[in-house]
Amino acid sequence: MKVTSVEKKEKSTVELTIQIDAAQFEAAVQKAYLKSRGSISVPGFRKGKAPRKIIEGMYGAGVFYEDAINDVYPSAYEEAVKEQGLDDVGYPKMEIVEVGKEGFTFKALVSVRPEVKLGTYKGITAPKEEPKITEKDVDEEMKPFVERATRLVSVKRKAKKGDTAVIDFEGFDNGTPFEGGKGENYDLKLGSGAFVPGFEEQIIGMKAGEEKDLDITFPEDYHADLAGKAVVFHVKVNEVKESQAPAVDDEFAKDVSEFETLEAFRTDLKEKVTQRRQQQAQADFENAVMDQLVEDMECEIPDGMVEVQVDRLMDDYAMRLQGQGISMDDYMKMMGMSPEMLRTSARPAALKQVQTELALTAVADAEKLEVTEEELEAEFSRLAEQYGLKVEQVKAAVPAEDLKKDLRLKKASSLVIAEAKSGKAKKKAAAKKTEAAEAAAEEAPAEEKPKRARKKKTEEPKAE
Repeated sequence: MKVTSVEKKEKSTVELTIQIDAAQFEAAVQKAYLKSRGSISVPGFRKGKAPRKIIEGMYGAGVFYEDAINDVYPSAYEEAVKEQGLDDVGYPKMEIVEVGKEGFTFKALVSVRPEVKLGTYKGITAPKEEPKITEKDVDEEMKPFVERATRLVSVKRKAKKGDTAVIDFEGFDNGTPFEGGKGENYDLKLGSGAFVPGFEEQIIGMKAGEEKDLDITFPEDYHADLAGKAVVFHVKVNEVKESQAPAVDDEFAKDVSEFETLEAFRTDLKEKVTQRRQQQAQADFENAVMDQLVEDMECEIPDGMVEVQVDRLMDDYAMRLQGQGISMDDYMKMMGMSPEMLRTSARPAALKQVQTELALTAVADAEKLEVTEEELEAEFSRLAEQYGLKVEQVKAAVPAEDLKKDLRLKKASSLVIAEAKSGKAKKKAAAKKTEAAEAAAEEAPAEEKPKRARKKKTEEPKAE
């Protein structure tokens, strides 16, 4: 392997021209022949026994070139990247320049870690809401408790909207009962829209013990047997029930909480709402601070780096779906989405994650932040306790360098947030650069999309 050319390109990419000599290529061609000969039939030879020269004579000298190239170029690419000291952060784009008995030459467009020019990262100003909790907010928080304590009580009056009518019913099509049109002691909440249009409305005004024929026309989009048909339902109301909410007083508070008085219960609910909204306000503030940090950053992010992050998001999402018993293919069918549509929808989030990681890494570098072995061990222990595992199991599953990198980014994030101030954020011109980067990521050419797992996700060169 020999690197014959190194050329810097736009958007943090470097183009390498890599040459594979005749000896290395010949070894790869021979390997491809030995691997493929068992599947090639040649008249006059047993399957798998035909000499290479005979096969090349029949199918052309380059019959094994493509397999040979695909075998050689991944390791050659990695060796070239290492030799040139490049920090490869994305998927390379490959192009065959020439190929023959003397070897082959290919170009690789390498996505390299971009240079980051930080703006202000200490004293960033971002909006922060101070939650104000009203009595109406407390009432809303109490609603679920009231609803759970609400009971259905039988009443001797005409049914009205909102009541629950306990009914027997049977449907007839030209005097003949139809399948699925019968029920007994069915609890129907009037106004819920659970039955076909016109059914519940005709129950309103009926009393317990009353019977009635309802003229109903099924919608045109109903299932085929009954779509658009005029039928008759014979209905008997067995009981009418109304919802009766409890009196919201001290006794109610005792029944639904650990408090003795309604006032104490409401005070507790108010504190919980306040805490929840303060936590949300802090999270929103921290997100806004990170957005400002990214907006102030100057950086050309290669498309390949974003595509790597898209793949990670797709893998994470597939695992979450699998945990719910749903495959990614089934999910896409249900949503009417193609793989590329799903990837496109994930790119803005992937871009933002890449931008944030680059900005925080630059902060950590600027502040010379490091993670001690004690901090690393403490994090392993915390994770083990969180997931109910032994520390050794966590260490086997999580690479120490990856965890150290995450902890370093957390340190940088904590520093930036601790130095931030609440207030009205200034609009910055760099925001336009962020929008432009998002647009560029959305419009990445289809041929640059990765096809396999990390280091193998390159465009496989095809021999001519």
